[in-house]
Amino acid sequence: MSVAELRHDVETLAGMTRDSAGAGERASAEWAADRLRQLGAAEVRVVPYRYQSTFALAQGAHFALGALAARRGRRLLAAATLASFELDYSGRAQWSRALLPTSEGANAIGTLPARGERTRTLVLVAHHDAARTGLMWDPRMLAAGDAAAERTGKRASLALLPELALLGAVVGGRKTRLAATAVLATAVALSADQARSPTVPGANDNASGVAGVLAVAARLARDRPAGLEVVLLLCGSEEAGMGGMAAWMGAEGRALDSATTLVLGLDTVGSGEPVVLEAEGGLWPVRYREEDVAFAERASGAAGVQLRRWRLGAWTDPVLARLGGLPAVSLLSVRQGGFPNYHRPQDTPDHVDYGCLEACVTASAAMARAHAS
Repeated sequence: MSVAELRHDVETLAGMTRDSAGAGERASAEWAADRLRQLGAAEVRVVPYRYQSTFALAQGAHFALGALAARRGRRLLAAATLASFELDYSGRAQWSRALLPTSEGANAIGTLPARGERTRTLVLVAHHDAARTGLMWDPRMLAAGDAAAERTGKRASLALLPELALLGAVVGGRKTRLAATAVLATAVALSADQARSPTVPGANDNASGVAGVLAVAARLARDRPAGLEVVLLLCGSEEAGMGGMAAWMGAEGRALDSATTLVLGLDTVGSGEPVVLEAEGGLWPVRYREEDVAFAERASGAAGVQLRRWRLGAWTDPVLARLGGLPAVSLLSVRQGGFPNYHRPQDTPDHVDYGCLEACVTASAAMARAHAS
């Protein structure tokens, strides 16, 4: 697939309003399914599920409960709220989601069957929904964390301030608890603002990842290693908390053999510098297996693409595969320690680095062939 074709897919998706678990996400899933059929994928289907339309509902509820605990000096309640938030944020356990309103989202799924007997499975993942904007994504709020990440390769949690406020409510004195109350009340207001804000074009995050998966699929459809089955998984509701990936893991992912399966995710791969995640999440991060990260570095390096190791302060879909016991690699890209126009209306196709996107496609195809062998 040429750069022009990559650009066309990015432009098409960015022209759709892909609201998580909404009508736009369902429409983009249908578009993605059509593209999978054009590439020759088999068993193409659009699979519905139920999930929230934004992460702000779950996070705002946690922050409100934390503010109440801080204000009244309820340390045990604050500790329980912090633990519950970290479980939800990392994807380990999202128990509170069952109590919140849901709507219908959709995954687009297809398969490139193995040539001959299947001996290995590769799951290519990218989310096709786009984020809501809001004041919390003002670049000035992200600048300090991005600058530190550019130096260290470790991006602090995007929820660091409310996480620290919850911790302060657990261990702090009266003044600390008052400050924590103020921080958490502000976090509730920012969550409410995000919940009512419009969906961004999402060209880099994550039309670029979808276009990348389609491009890798096109390469493998033409010349696939013997024995390799490729599952093409275009998820919804990642921006709301990985809802589409959770639905797929529950229905299909956990049945895969961890000894012969690799899950490879592409997310925000049009930023500038390709990176591979070694960990992601909040104060309690999930770490990817060293052997999987090293494998990604070797395979990509052999194809001429160097990957920088990165610690992400948020989440990507492959983390649920990792937590589910499957080998997983999460491939992203960054520029100056962050993602350009992250969750902003300016995340448009003209701001995507298509050279970086092409490099990530090359790296992914190399990983697919190395996994097969």
